[in-house]
Amino acid sequence: MTSHPWQFVPRFRRNAFGWRSEMPRQRIKEAVSEIRQVARREPILAAEGAVIWIEKVSPALASVDSSSGAVGSAVNRAIDALVPIIAKAPATEADRDLWLERIWQAYLADDIPYIESIMDEWGELCVTPECASRWVDHWLPEVKASWCDRTQGGHFYKGTIGCLSAMYAAGRHRELLTLLEQAPFRWWYYHRWGVKALVALGRKAEALQYAESSRGLNDSEATIAEACESILLSSGLTDEAYRRYGLAANQRSTYLATFRSLSKKYPHLAASRLLNDLVASTPGQEGKWFAAAKDAGELDMALALAQHSPTDPRTLIRATRDYAETHPEFALDCGFQAARWIALGYGYEFTEAESREMHRYLWLAATAAGKPDGYVVARLQRASTRTPS
Repeated sequence: MTSHPWQFVPRFRRNAFGWRSEMPRQRIKEAVSEIRQVARREPILAAEGAVIWIEKVSPALASVDSSSGAVGSAVNRAIDALVPIIAKAPATEADRDLWLERIWQAYLADDIPYIESIMDEWGELCVTPECASRWVDHWLPEVKASWCDRTQGGHFYKGTIGCLSAMYAAGRHRELLTLLEQAPFRWWYYHRWGVKALVALGRKAEALQYAESSRGLNDSEATIAEACESILLSSGLTDEAYRRYGLAANQRSTYLATFRSLSKKYPHLAASRLLNDLVASTPGQEGKWFAAAKDAGELDMALALAQHSPTDPRTLIRATRDYAETHPEFALDCGFQAARWIALGYGYEFTEAESREMHRYLWLAATAAGKPDGYVVARLQRASTRTPS
């Protein structure tokens, strides 16, 4: 392969970054962008660049404070973006074998670890069942040996997940299920591959039972629920999927993102139905669904939620700004609720500048609604002295 003056390479030298995470996160984004641009013209060269980055990223991040998880998340997102570039490159079998060996060696040296998620994608990186099968044969003896050591629940072997991923990609589904029977304990991280294997074999009902029985002590309820939901959705059992797993399977980082995920999967269900179910699932936190209800166009419900329990004043003020001209009455009520929750102590570090902005948006909404002079001041005074409902 021809050499290429990658801009990211000198930026990812060993211990290139200090302890702060902002710069390495930016450099990761830049590296991915650079590789993607090359992939449009020269996919094999881009794949080589992706492998180089995988080799360099962990040593470069060795001194970075990763306690917040932000850097690890940035690396995982980069891996998600780069794996398809490597997999889709029209490389020779020899080149692909070399790439895989280099990635494996980089993972073995990754002590923090940063790039462990790439083992989930090993089957995809192999591209062909034959390549995947060769890696299975390479790892399988060590996997079995590690699981046979039951003195402390087996010892950890770094190739285990890669072996399971490759075995699935190689189509060795029954062998995969037999292997998982030897696992020293129930752990979704392992047994999710058994679920995939059963689905691939067309045994979806068994896959659902297998997933339900694969819950370990510290396994994510949401992750398992999402796998079960996917099985039912693929079988056309939409109502059952929603009833049994919908709410648990679509938990996201924000309440709004949770609602959007749910509504995307179940477009036939009314937004009000989804919102009512979500609100009921979080008693005492009704106000946190305000943005979701607003996003769905359920303005009356959104306002009722904001009146019922604490709602972020900044979210309410943004609603006042956004609806000042189109729905001024709603905008006014949102602004007054914001003032109410601020008065009750929920406006964390609310600044004078933000207060002026809130008043400006309220005046705009009042003007659009044709309210008389003094209306905003009077309502703000009442809102600011109101006790919790």
